This record gives sequence, structure tokens and C-alpha cells, in this order.
Amino acid sequence: MKSLRSGRRETTDGPPLGLVFLSGVIAASMLLPLTYLLFEATTVDTARLWEMLVRPQTATIVTNSLLLMAGVAVLSALIGVPLAWLTVQTDLPFRRFWAVVVALPLVVPSYIGAFAFVSAFGPQGEFQSILEPLGIEQLPEIYGLPGATLVITLYTYPYVYLTVRAALLSFDTTLLDAARTLNHDTWTAFRRVTLPQVRPAVVAGGLLAALYAVSDFGTPAIMQLPVFTQQIFLEYRSFGRDYAAFLSLQLLAVVLVVLVLEWWARPERTVSGDGSEGSSGPVVELGRWRWPATLLPAGVTGIALLVPLWILGLWLVTADPDARPSLAFELEYAVNSIMVAGAAALVAVVVALPVAYVAARHDSRLSTVFERATYVGFAVPGIVLGLALVSFATSYETIRQTYNLTAFPALYQTIPLLVFAYVVRFMPQAVGSIRTTTLQVDTKLVEAAHTLGETPLRTFRKVTLPLIAPGVTAGAALVFLTTMKELPATLLLRPTGFETLVTIIWKAQGEAFFQYAVIPALLLLVVSGLSLLVLLTQGGREGL
Repeated sequence: MKSLRSGRRETTDGPPLGLVFLSGVIAASMLLPLTYLLFEATTVDTARLWEMLVRPQTATIVTNSLLLMAGVAVLSALIGVPLAWLTVQTDLPFRRFWAVVVALPLVVPSYIGAFAFVSAFGPQGEFQSILEPLGIEQLPEIYGLPGATLVITLYTYPYVYLTVRAALLSFDTTLLDAARTLNHDTWTAFRRVTLPQVRPAVVAGGLLAALYAVSDFGTPAIMQLPVFTQQIFLEYRSFGRDYAAFLSLQLLAVVLVVLVLEWWARPERTVSGDGSEGSSGPVVELGRWRWPATLLPAGVTGIALLVPLWILGLWLVTADPDARPSLAFELEYAVNSIMVAGAAALVAVVVALPVAYVAARHDSRLSTVFERATYVGFAVPGIVLGLALVSFATSYETIRQTYNLTAFPALYQTIPLLVFAYVVRFMPQAVGSIRTTTLQVDTKLVEAAHTLGETPLRTFRKVTLPLIAPGVTAGAALVFLTTMKELPATLLLRPTGFETLVTIIWKAQGEAFFQYAVIPALLLLVVSGLSLLVLLTQGGREGL
């Protein structure tokens, strides 16, 4: 199979200076929000910083966030690894069906799962009303750390499942044959042969789940768990912006530690497969456990998928359209979501093109730095990014009004600032997808166009761009679909009165009129399903 790296141009020519400069400007703009947040933090005096650091509330927030992150990572591994093993290496009944179904919880935004679980299992919830005739008057507490950990795990374990499944599909199955000749049973072979080979994938998936958990805003807020993201939003709304900025920097430090751990855990070599792209059939026979083993995928996906669908369906049937008319669904909400998501997708692929092209065609330290700089926004929680842009926009507005700079447009609570936040947050999806397809373009085609007298720009437009169009389209689709689900940045940066699907869902759950969240939630689930479809058709996780 031809290596992707064979598609690179020789670096002796060097990239065009104009293209390098443009890539540098784009990379710098992606770092602007965080740079401004760091600058703001330096304006707080040392005494104030120490006062914020020693607050008991700070210790509670840090402890809860770390426990949530660790709990989600461990539970996701405990669920994702067995599911991947069952659907790849065993004779599990209907294993191809389960291979797809167990990945579906990834399409459910965790905050939708959270308010569905609260409605189902919370005090006076739907499940409580079902069990009450049986004499069960109280269910275990769903709020707090246990509930938040459970809900986030149910919608993040697919990160572990997908990474481990990919590793198992390229696993050398002759190693298991060798283990059987040594009289190892199924468990011993898994523990001594399979698990060591896929451990890097387990760690990588677990860290992805941990990163999601520590940056999640909606679920901890609904579960009433004080963590970084929830407290940052509350401090911002109560005008405690210096403390919100301080917590944002602490959260960034935690995220940085997670990223360093991911880099440290990354294997220095890849595990060699047997050249067959995984086994064509099961290599482990479960015997009498074959049918009972289906209880694991059925139970996990049943809880993760059927509970939200049950609750949404119940609300749809019992909804009172006159209870809170101001929260009633309007087509405008979907139009607004599609409009800003489409704008973000368009801008993201346009600005990603030069960065991805330089990174793919010119293997230099500078191109790598520019490419990696665009990934910073993806690692930053949306609540932190939103707060940074709010601080920047308000300072800009103060300067604009003080010096009567009416020629310059306003930024605070405008659509352009909201779209910029989306681009910073999700542009890496476009960069990754475009870079991958650019690496696959045969450089001989580009060289042939040059010999025919075509300029570099015309060559790119007539030769390279048509060949990388699938990557551009996939990148735009990923940005569009993930933008539709983004909650904290939308809440912080949207113009006053500008409602989208996620904001109306958040309003409905905040006012406990859950029935008004049904239609927008179902629309989001459909959109998220399309996102997973794009993932599967791309055949990998590049750009995520």
C-alpha cells in the first residue's frame, strides 16, 4: 500500500512566502482569544489572586473536576474495551449489528442525556412514578458526582470503544493462535496478549473521554455539580469576571496536563498487524457465554439511547402547548442554527485550506507549528473560549466608545464574533480532513501542470482542489454538525434575542418546561447522527 507520506513535495523548494505568511496570520488569529485571556489575568493583583486561590470553593471545584475526569476515563475504559473486544474478536451473536449500535450514544449531546436522566430518575421522576405502586418511594440520588459521572460516561465511552476497535481490527490474530497452543484460556489470552497490544489505544480513548468530561458544561450544571465550567459561567453571569478568568486559567492548566499525558502515552511504534486488516471472522469462541454476553451491549446502549428517547417521546405526547408559549418551538430557531453553523463551516474550510496545504506539502518545523497552533482552540473548553472572547469584545467596545471610533464595527454579542468562536473551536476538524486528502494527491500531477506553464494558483484550482474536494466537504460537514451542538460558547456570545436549537433546549430545562425541548432535541439527535455517518464514511478519526 502506498504511504501517505509519498504524496509530499520535496521540501527543498520551500513553501511560497505569501502562503506561509497567510498561514501564520491564520494560526495567530486562532491563538488570539487565549492570548487575551492570559493578558487579562496579568492585570489582577497578587493579593487578589491569592485570595481566589485559597477560597474553599476553589478547592471544591478542583476536586470535583478531577474526580469527574478520572471517573469518566476509568468507567469509559471498563465499558469500551469489553465492547470492542466482543464486537471484533468473538463470536458474539449479531456482532456486526452491535458494532454499529454501541457507537450510537456518541450522537447524543450529553446535556440532552442529562436532563432526560434527571426527568427519568430524579425525585418525583417518571421511573419513580412507575415503581411507586410497588412500594418503592425513593430512588438513589441522581444529582452530584455519581450522576454526572454516569451520564457523561454513557455518552463518551464510544471514544474508547472506537479507538480500541480500530486497534483490534489491525491486531495480529496469529498471536492468539500461539496463545492457544500454550493452553491459555480466553481470559489469560486477553490479559497477556490482547490487552498489552491495545493499551495505547485504551489510554488514548480514555484521555479523550477525560478531556470531554473536564470541559463539559451542560451535564454538570444540570446535575448540580460544582466544577470549573459551571462555576465559570455562574461567575460570569454574576459579574465576577476576574474569578471566572482565574478559574479559566486553572481549567486550561488541567487540559494542558491531559494533553501532555496523551502525548506521553502515545506509542513510539505502531503494533504490526498480520496484513489482513483484521480477522475476517471471530477468533474467540464464547461457548455458553455467547448469548449472555449480548447483555452488555444491549444493556449499555439500551440505557444510553432508550432513556432519552423514552423521555422525549413521553414529553411529546403529554406536552401542554399553552404552558409556556414563549418557549414554543419556532422554525426561526432551526434557521438560526443552520445559518451560523453554515457560516462557521464555510469560514473554517476557507481558512483551513492554506494551513493544511502548507502542512501537507512542505514538511518543515514552521508549517508544523502553524498547523498545531490551530488545534489549540479544539482543546480549549467552549466556556473558556467564550469568556475570553467576551472579555476581548467588551474591552474593544470600551476603547471604541471612549475614542469615538464609530468607523469600526461593534463586536460584542454579534454574529461575526459568534462565528469566529466556532471557527477557533472546530477549525482543526477541517484542517485534519483537508491535510489527509492533500497527502493523498500524487505530486506528479502537480508537477505536470507546472511543466505545462500553469501558475501555482491555477494549478491548485484546476488540479489539487478537485482532488481534495472530498476532504474539504467532509471537513465542512464536521464543523457544521459539531457547531450545531455547541452550547457554552453560544450562550455567552450570541446576540440578545438570537435563539438557536441549543439555547432553547437550555432555556426549557432551566425553567423545568422540558416538553419544549423535545423538537429541538430530536432535531439535534438527527444532526448528530449525520455527524457519526460522516465519521464512518471517512473511515477513521482524522480531524477529530
